[in-house]
Amino acid sequence: MAEDLNIIQGSKEVQYRSIIPQLSALLEGEPDLVANMANMAAALKQQFGWFWVGFYLVKAEELVLGPFQGPVACTRIRKGKGVCGSCWEQARTLIVPDVALFPGHIACSSLSKSEIVIPLMKDGIVAGVLDIDSEFPAQFDETDQQYLEEIVKLIVI
Repeated sequence: MAEDLNIIQGSKEVQYRSIIPQLSALLEGEPDLVANMANMAAALKQQFGWFWVGFYLVKAEELVLGPFQGPVACTRIRKGKGVCGSCWEQARTLIVPDVALFPGHIACSSLSKSEIVIPLMKDGIVAGVLDIDSEFPAQFDETDQQYLEEIVKLIVI
């Protein structure tokens, strides 16, 4: 297991191409879901410097806060509520350039300005989400979506 990250500067694509094999090595051989989500959140925050990076897991009829990096967060989110709950309901990645314009946005922090949420799928069903917030508007795009969708596949639920 690798426990050090080699932080690479450059374009988003260069950074993602650098972090993916490192994440794979970091998670390799570790079966514990919480440990893997914690290390993934820490590695992504360290590489990209985003405001908040974390996971929510589906438990009964709610998303429940899992491992994260950043300030305190909302603990429970109902299906269809906010960006995370909408991602869960729609079973697809959501990119929100301005969270203030997202209907029903849940403001866990007023410092968050844009967001991307990627579903974690298990047997075709959303089992959780990876939620990433930035303090800058329009921080996320299709490049982030492409690579983050690849990255979440490293988490085995």
